[in-house]
Amino acid sequence: MLFLALAALLISSDLHAQPTGTVVVRVVSEAGPIEHATVRIGQAGGDTNAAGEVELTAPEGPAEIAVERFGYGSKRVATTVKAGAQTRVVVELEAEAVVTENLVVTATRTTQRIQDLPLRVEVVPQEEIDEKLSMTPGDVAMMLTETNGLRVQVTSPSTGAANVRVQGLRGRYTQILSDGLPLYGQAGSISVLQIPPLDLGQVEVIKGVASALYGSAALGGVVNLVSRRPREGHPEREVLVNRTSHGGTDGAIWLSRRSSPHWGYTFLGGAHFQTAQEINDDGWSDVPSYQRVTARPRLLWENGTGRSALVTVGGLVEDRDGGTVEGATAPDGRPFVESLETRRIDAGLVARLPWGPSRIFTVRSSGLLTAHTHQFGETRERDRHDTWFAEAALTGTAGRHTWVAGTALDQNGYRGRDLPAFDYRYTSASLFAQDDYAPLRWLSVSASGRVDFHDAFGTFVSPRVSLLAKPVTGWSARLSAGTGFYAPTPFIEETEAIGLSRLSPLGDLEPERGRSVSLDLGWKHRALEVTGTVFASRIDHVLMLRENDVLSAPLQIVNASGPGRTAGSELIARVHHGGFDLIATHMYLRSTEPSPEAGLPPEGSAGRRREVPLNPRHSAGIDFLWEFEGRARLGVEAFYTGRQQLDDSPFRRDSLPYWLFGLIGEWRVGRARIFVNSENLSDFRQTKHVPLVRPFRAPDGRWLDDEWGPLDGRVVNAGMRFRF
Repeated sequence: MLFLALAALLISSDLHAQPTGTVVVRVVSEAGPIEHATVRIGQAGGDTNAAGEVELTAPEGPAEIAVERFGYGSKRVATTVKAGAQTRVVVELEAEAVVTENLVVTATRTTQRIQDLPLRVEVVPQEEIDEKLSMTPGDVAMMLTETNGLRVQVTSPSTGAANVRVQGLRGRYTQILSDGLPLYGQAGSISVLQIPPLDLGQVEVIKGVASALYGSAALGGVVNLVSRRPREGHPEREVLVNRTSHGGTDGAIWLSRRSSPHWGYTFLGGAHFQTAQEINDDGWSDVPSYQRVTARPRLLWENGTGRSALVTVGGLVEDRDGGTVEGATAPDGRPFVESLETRRIDAGLVARLPWGPSRIFTVRSSGLLTAHTHQFGETRERDRHDTWFAEAALTGTAGRHTWVAGTALDQNGYRGRDLPAFDYRYTSASLFAQDDYAPLRWLSVSASGRVDFHDAFGTFVSPRVSLLAKPVTGWSARLSAGTGFYAPTPFIEETEAIGLSRLSPLGDLEPERGRSVSLDLGWKHRALEVTGTVFASRIDHVLMLRENDVLSAPLQIVNASGPGRTAGSELIARVHHGGFDLIATHMYLRSTEPSPEAGLPPEGSAGRRREVPLNPRHSAGIDFLWEFEGRARLGVEAFYTGRQQLDDSPFRRDSLPYWLFGLIGEWRVGRARIFVNSENLSDFRQTKHVPLVRPFRAPDGRWLDDEWGPLDGRVVNAGMRFRF
C-alpha cells in the first residue's frame, strides 16, 4: 500500500506540474455506444463505460485522441485541451468485416499480426472470452470445447478430470501454456482446465504437430493463454459472482493498475465450490463435488524503450470427491469413493531486452510443483510432479527475413510415494531456429527446426515448414507440415481414470513419433469470412493399454503394432456486422488406431484396427450473438456431436448423436453486468439412454462407462460482473 501511495503521489505531482484540462470522449457506432473501447491521449488512457464514455486528464494544448476497439477500425481524432476546462469529443467507429485482422500473436515467438503468419494460428479474442466467461466462470473448458477443432474430453467421470484433444489427437499431446510458459506442466489432464478465464486477453491455438516450436509436449498442438495487461489511466477492478442450478458457486476478483509509466500489476483470485449431484438416482454422483481456491499475481515492468519483464506466481488448492453417494454402494455391494486432492504452486518470468536496432533478446523461465492424493476406492496413490523450464532466444530482422535462434532446457519429474516403480525424471536440452521470409508481397514462408537432446531417449530432430499465399485480394492459402515426438510416461488417458496400482512397470518403450500436414483456404468479403481446412496426421509407436497375465498388475502400457492415423476437415464461417456476430462451424474426423489385444500381431502384420474412442465423426455448431445499444446482448447457440466409438462398453458399441442448445442474456446496469445463461436446454443426458455404472467392474478397475455425453443435463447459471 505504501508503494501504491508513493506512486499515486508521484503521478499527481507530475500532473500538476503543467496546466491540464479534462477530455470526455464518447465512442459510438451505428449500433449505439461502444463499451470497453480503449482511448488514449498522450500518456493518459482508459476504457469507455457502458455509455461509451471515458474521462481523461491531459496537458493543455493540441492533442491527438487514439481510439481502438476489437471488431472496429481504429481511429485518431485531433482536439485542443483547454486548461481548467472540459472538452467533449464524439468518435464514431466503423465495424470491421474481419474481426481478428489486427490481433497480434505471440505463440510463434515472432510477435506478428495473425494475417501475416504463414503458420495458421486460431485466436479466441477477448470479446468471445467475455461471452464464455458468463457461461463457466470457474474454468476454461467451455471456451475451449466451443473452439472449432478442439474437444474437451472427460477422462474420469468420477472426478471430472478432462483434457483437450486437438483435431482428434489424444489430449496428452496438447501443450497448455500461460503467456508462453508451461505453468500447468505435462502431468496429463488432472486439474489442467481449472483455470479461471477472468484475466485472459486472448487464446492462441496452433493445431497439428508443433514440436519444432515447443518440443515433446506439443506433438498434437499448442494452446497459449495470454493474460490481460494493465492499462494506463485509472485502475481496473472487477468482481464476478455466479451461481448454478446444480449447486455450483463461483467468486473471482481481478485487479489491474499501472502505478507508474514503468510499473504495473494484475491480480486474479478465485474461490469455486460445487456440491455433489446425483441426477439419475443410480447411487453414483453425476457431478462431483469440489472446493477450489486459486490466486495469481503478475508484476510487469517496462522502460518505454522496449525493455520489459513479466513475473508471475500462482497457486491452487483443490479437493474433489466423486463415486458412490452417501448410503449407496457399487454393484458389488460396497461403497466406492473416488477423491482427488491437488496442491500446486508455480512461478514464471518473461523478459525482453532490445539488442541493437533490429534484435531482441528474450528469456523465459518457469517452475511448477504439483502434489496429488488420489483415492480409488480402497487404494490410495500419492505423488508429486515437477516441471522446470528455461529458454533464451534472439529475434532479429534482416531485409525480408525475420529470424529466431535459441536454446532451451526442460526437466520433468514424477515421484510416487506409494508406487515408486513409476518414478522418472527426464531432462532435455534443445536448440531451435526459425526464419520467416517474404520473397514477394503476396507470398511468405516460415521454416523452423528443433533438435532435442533427451537424456533417456536420445536425439530428435523436429522440422516444420509453413507457407502463406495471398494471390488475389480477399483470398489466402496456408500449407503447413511438421514432425515431432513424445517421450513415454505412465500417464495416458486410461491411467488418469484408473490410477497406476493395476499397471505393470513400464518396459522398454519407444517414444511416439508424429507428423502432420494441413491446408487452409480463406476468403473474406465485407462482413463475411470463411475458412476451410483439410488435415492429416500419423503417430507411430502409439502408447496403448492392454491386459496381461500378471495377476497383481493385470495391465501394461505397450507400443502399438501399427500407427495411429487421423484425417479430417474443418469449416468455419463468420459474419460480423455492427452488433451482430454469427459463427457456423463443422468438423469431419476420421481417426483410427490398432486394436488393443491380449497379444500383439506378428511383426509386419497390420492387425485389426478400430476408430479412436470418443472421437465423433461429425461435429458442428452455430453461435449467434446480438449486442444492441451498448446496453445488452443476447446469445443463442446450438452444437451437434455425432456418433462416437466407445471403448469396451458393456451397453453399446457406439454412442448416440445429440444436439445441445444454449441461451444467454446479459444486461449492463451502471457498472454492473448481470447475466443469465442456460446450457443444454433440451436436457439431453447420457444416462437417459444407457446406464453409466457398469454391472461388473472392468478388468482395469473402472466401475463407470465412458462419458460420451453430458451427465448433468440442463444447467442454468446466473451472476454479475461488477467494475469498481
